[in-house]
Amino acid sequence: MGPIKALKKRKRSAEKKADPNVLLAASAATDSLHDDDDDESQPSDWWDGFSRRISGPYSGSTDPKTFESVFKVSRKTFDYICSLVKDDFTAKPANFSDSNGNPLTLNDRVAVALRRLGSGESLSVIGESFGMNQSTVSQITWRFVESMEERALHHLSWPSKLDDIKSKFEKISGLPNCCGAIDITHVMMNLPNVELSNKVWLDGEKNFSMVLQAVVDPDMRFLDVIAGWPGSLSDDVVLKNSGFFKLVEKGKRLHGGKIQLSERTELREYIVGDSGFPLLPWLLTPYQGKPMSLPQTEFNKRHSETRKPAQMALSRLKDKWRIINGVMWMPDRNRLPRIIFVCCLLHNILIDMDDQTLDDRLLSPQHDVNYRQRSCKTVDEASSVLRDELSNQLWGENSSA
Repeated sequence: MGPIKALKKRKRSAEKKADPNVLLAASAATDSLHDDDDDESQPSDWWDGFSRRISGPYSGSTDPKTFESVFKVSRKTFDYICSLVKDDFTAKPANFSDSNGNPLTLNDRVAVALRRLGSGESLSVIGESFGMNQSTVSQITWRFVESMEERALHHLSWPSKLDDIKSKFEKISGLPNCCGAIDITHVMMNLPNVELSNKVWLDGEKNFSMVLQAVVDPDMRFLDVIAGWPGSLSDDVVLKNSGFFKLVEKGKRLHGGKIQLSERTELREYIVGDSGFPLLPWLLTPYQGKPMSLPQTEFNKRHSETRKPAQMALSRLKDKWRIINGVMWMPDRNRLPRIIFVCCLLHNILIDMDDQTLDDRLLSPQHDVNYRQRSCKTVDEASSVLRDELSNQLWGENSSA
């Protein structure tokens, strides 16, 4: 069974590298948003009025920290996100209104969607807090997801140049020519046991789940993601059926400069992954089993440090966008991969915007709580020799230092 097809409207042109001047672009976009004189223009004191209309613990508070705790983003990032979806929200008129019949502005609708994705609260809870019915919350959130798939896609793409990424990874642990760290996490679902078709979603820990596979850079940005595969599939099966795997095998990714390790061995560009992935020429995994030699032990230590950005990125993703944390109650499995993808886009936007709400001090690298590490036995012989060469070289450098 393949992954649920997501991003049907994805444009090929969006494969471009994210704009390095995103902060300047965002500033210009949000200035335009506030300067606009049409019916969707937003007053600078929007949060003041909105906070007075909602109920619950955040009602009436105009404190910026309260804003950030409600929406999981700073006001600057919120305005930028509004600018991204504005054209789509205004091009398709919708009679969205609150329970008092007041029409919902662009900011109101983005607020609803971000609250739904960020809090993971039920449609009824959000509807009650924001003064609207569940159907309105659901429709607004889905329209937001559809728009973000298109308008924010430039925030998640494979870089055209990898020199900076490789340099940062090498500074982390000394592993040269590394271009990314790969990891997999499970989005858990509550599904009826009585339906036989649901068994495919039952993973090794006896949870119904959907898999998210992500390749991450040293700054915890997602470079490539795929969501939609059933949790019953092993990490190596998900990898081998992913678009990323196929692009690498076709020589369209990880095809840059090589490093000479010895007279007979070259180290190509590669990524690192845990023992759930196969050892491949472009995917280095840790040594397994005991006893280990000193070079092998040293390699595993460095390898573990290099993998941490991926672990932390997935942990931050689930901490920030709690709709995919915990256990989702009977989700629409056709829409869920697209929701997961938009959460990944939002994750990258926060990094690109240098958002002040990012704080990793309390984050744990354990993004799949109570999931045991499973091992892949697939070992490419040439890759094993390559890993040994690299381990010995790193150990020699360590011993002579």
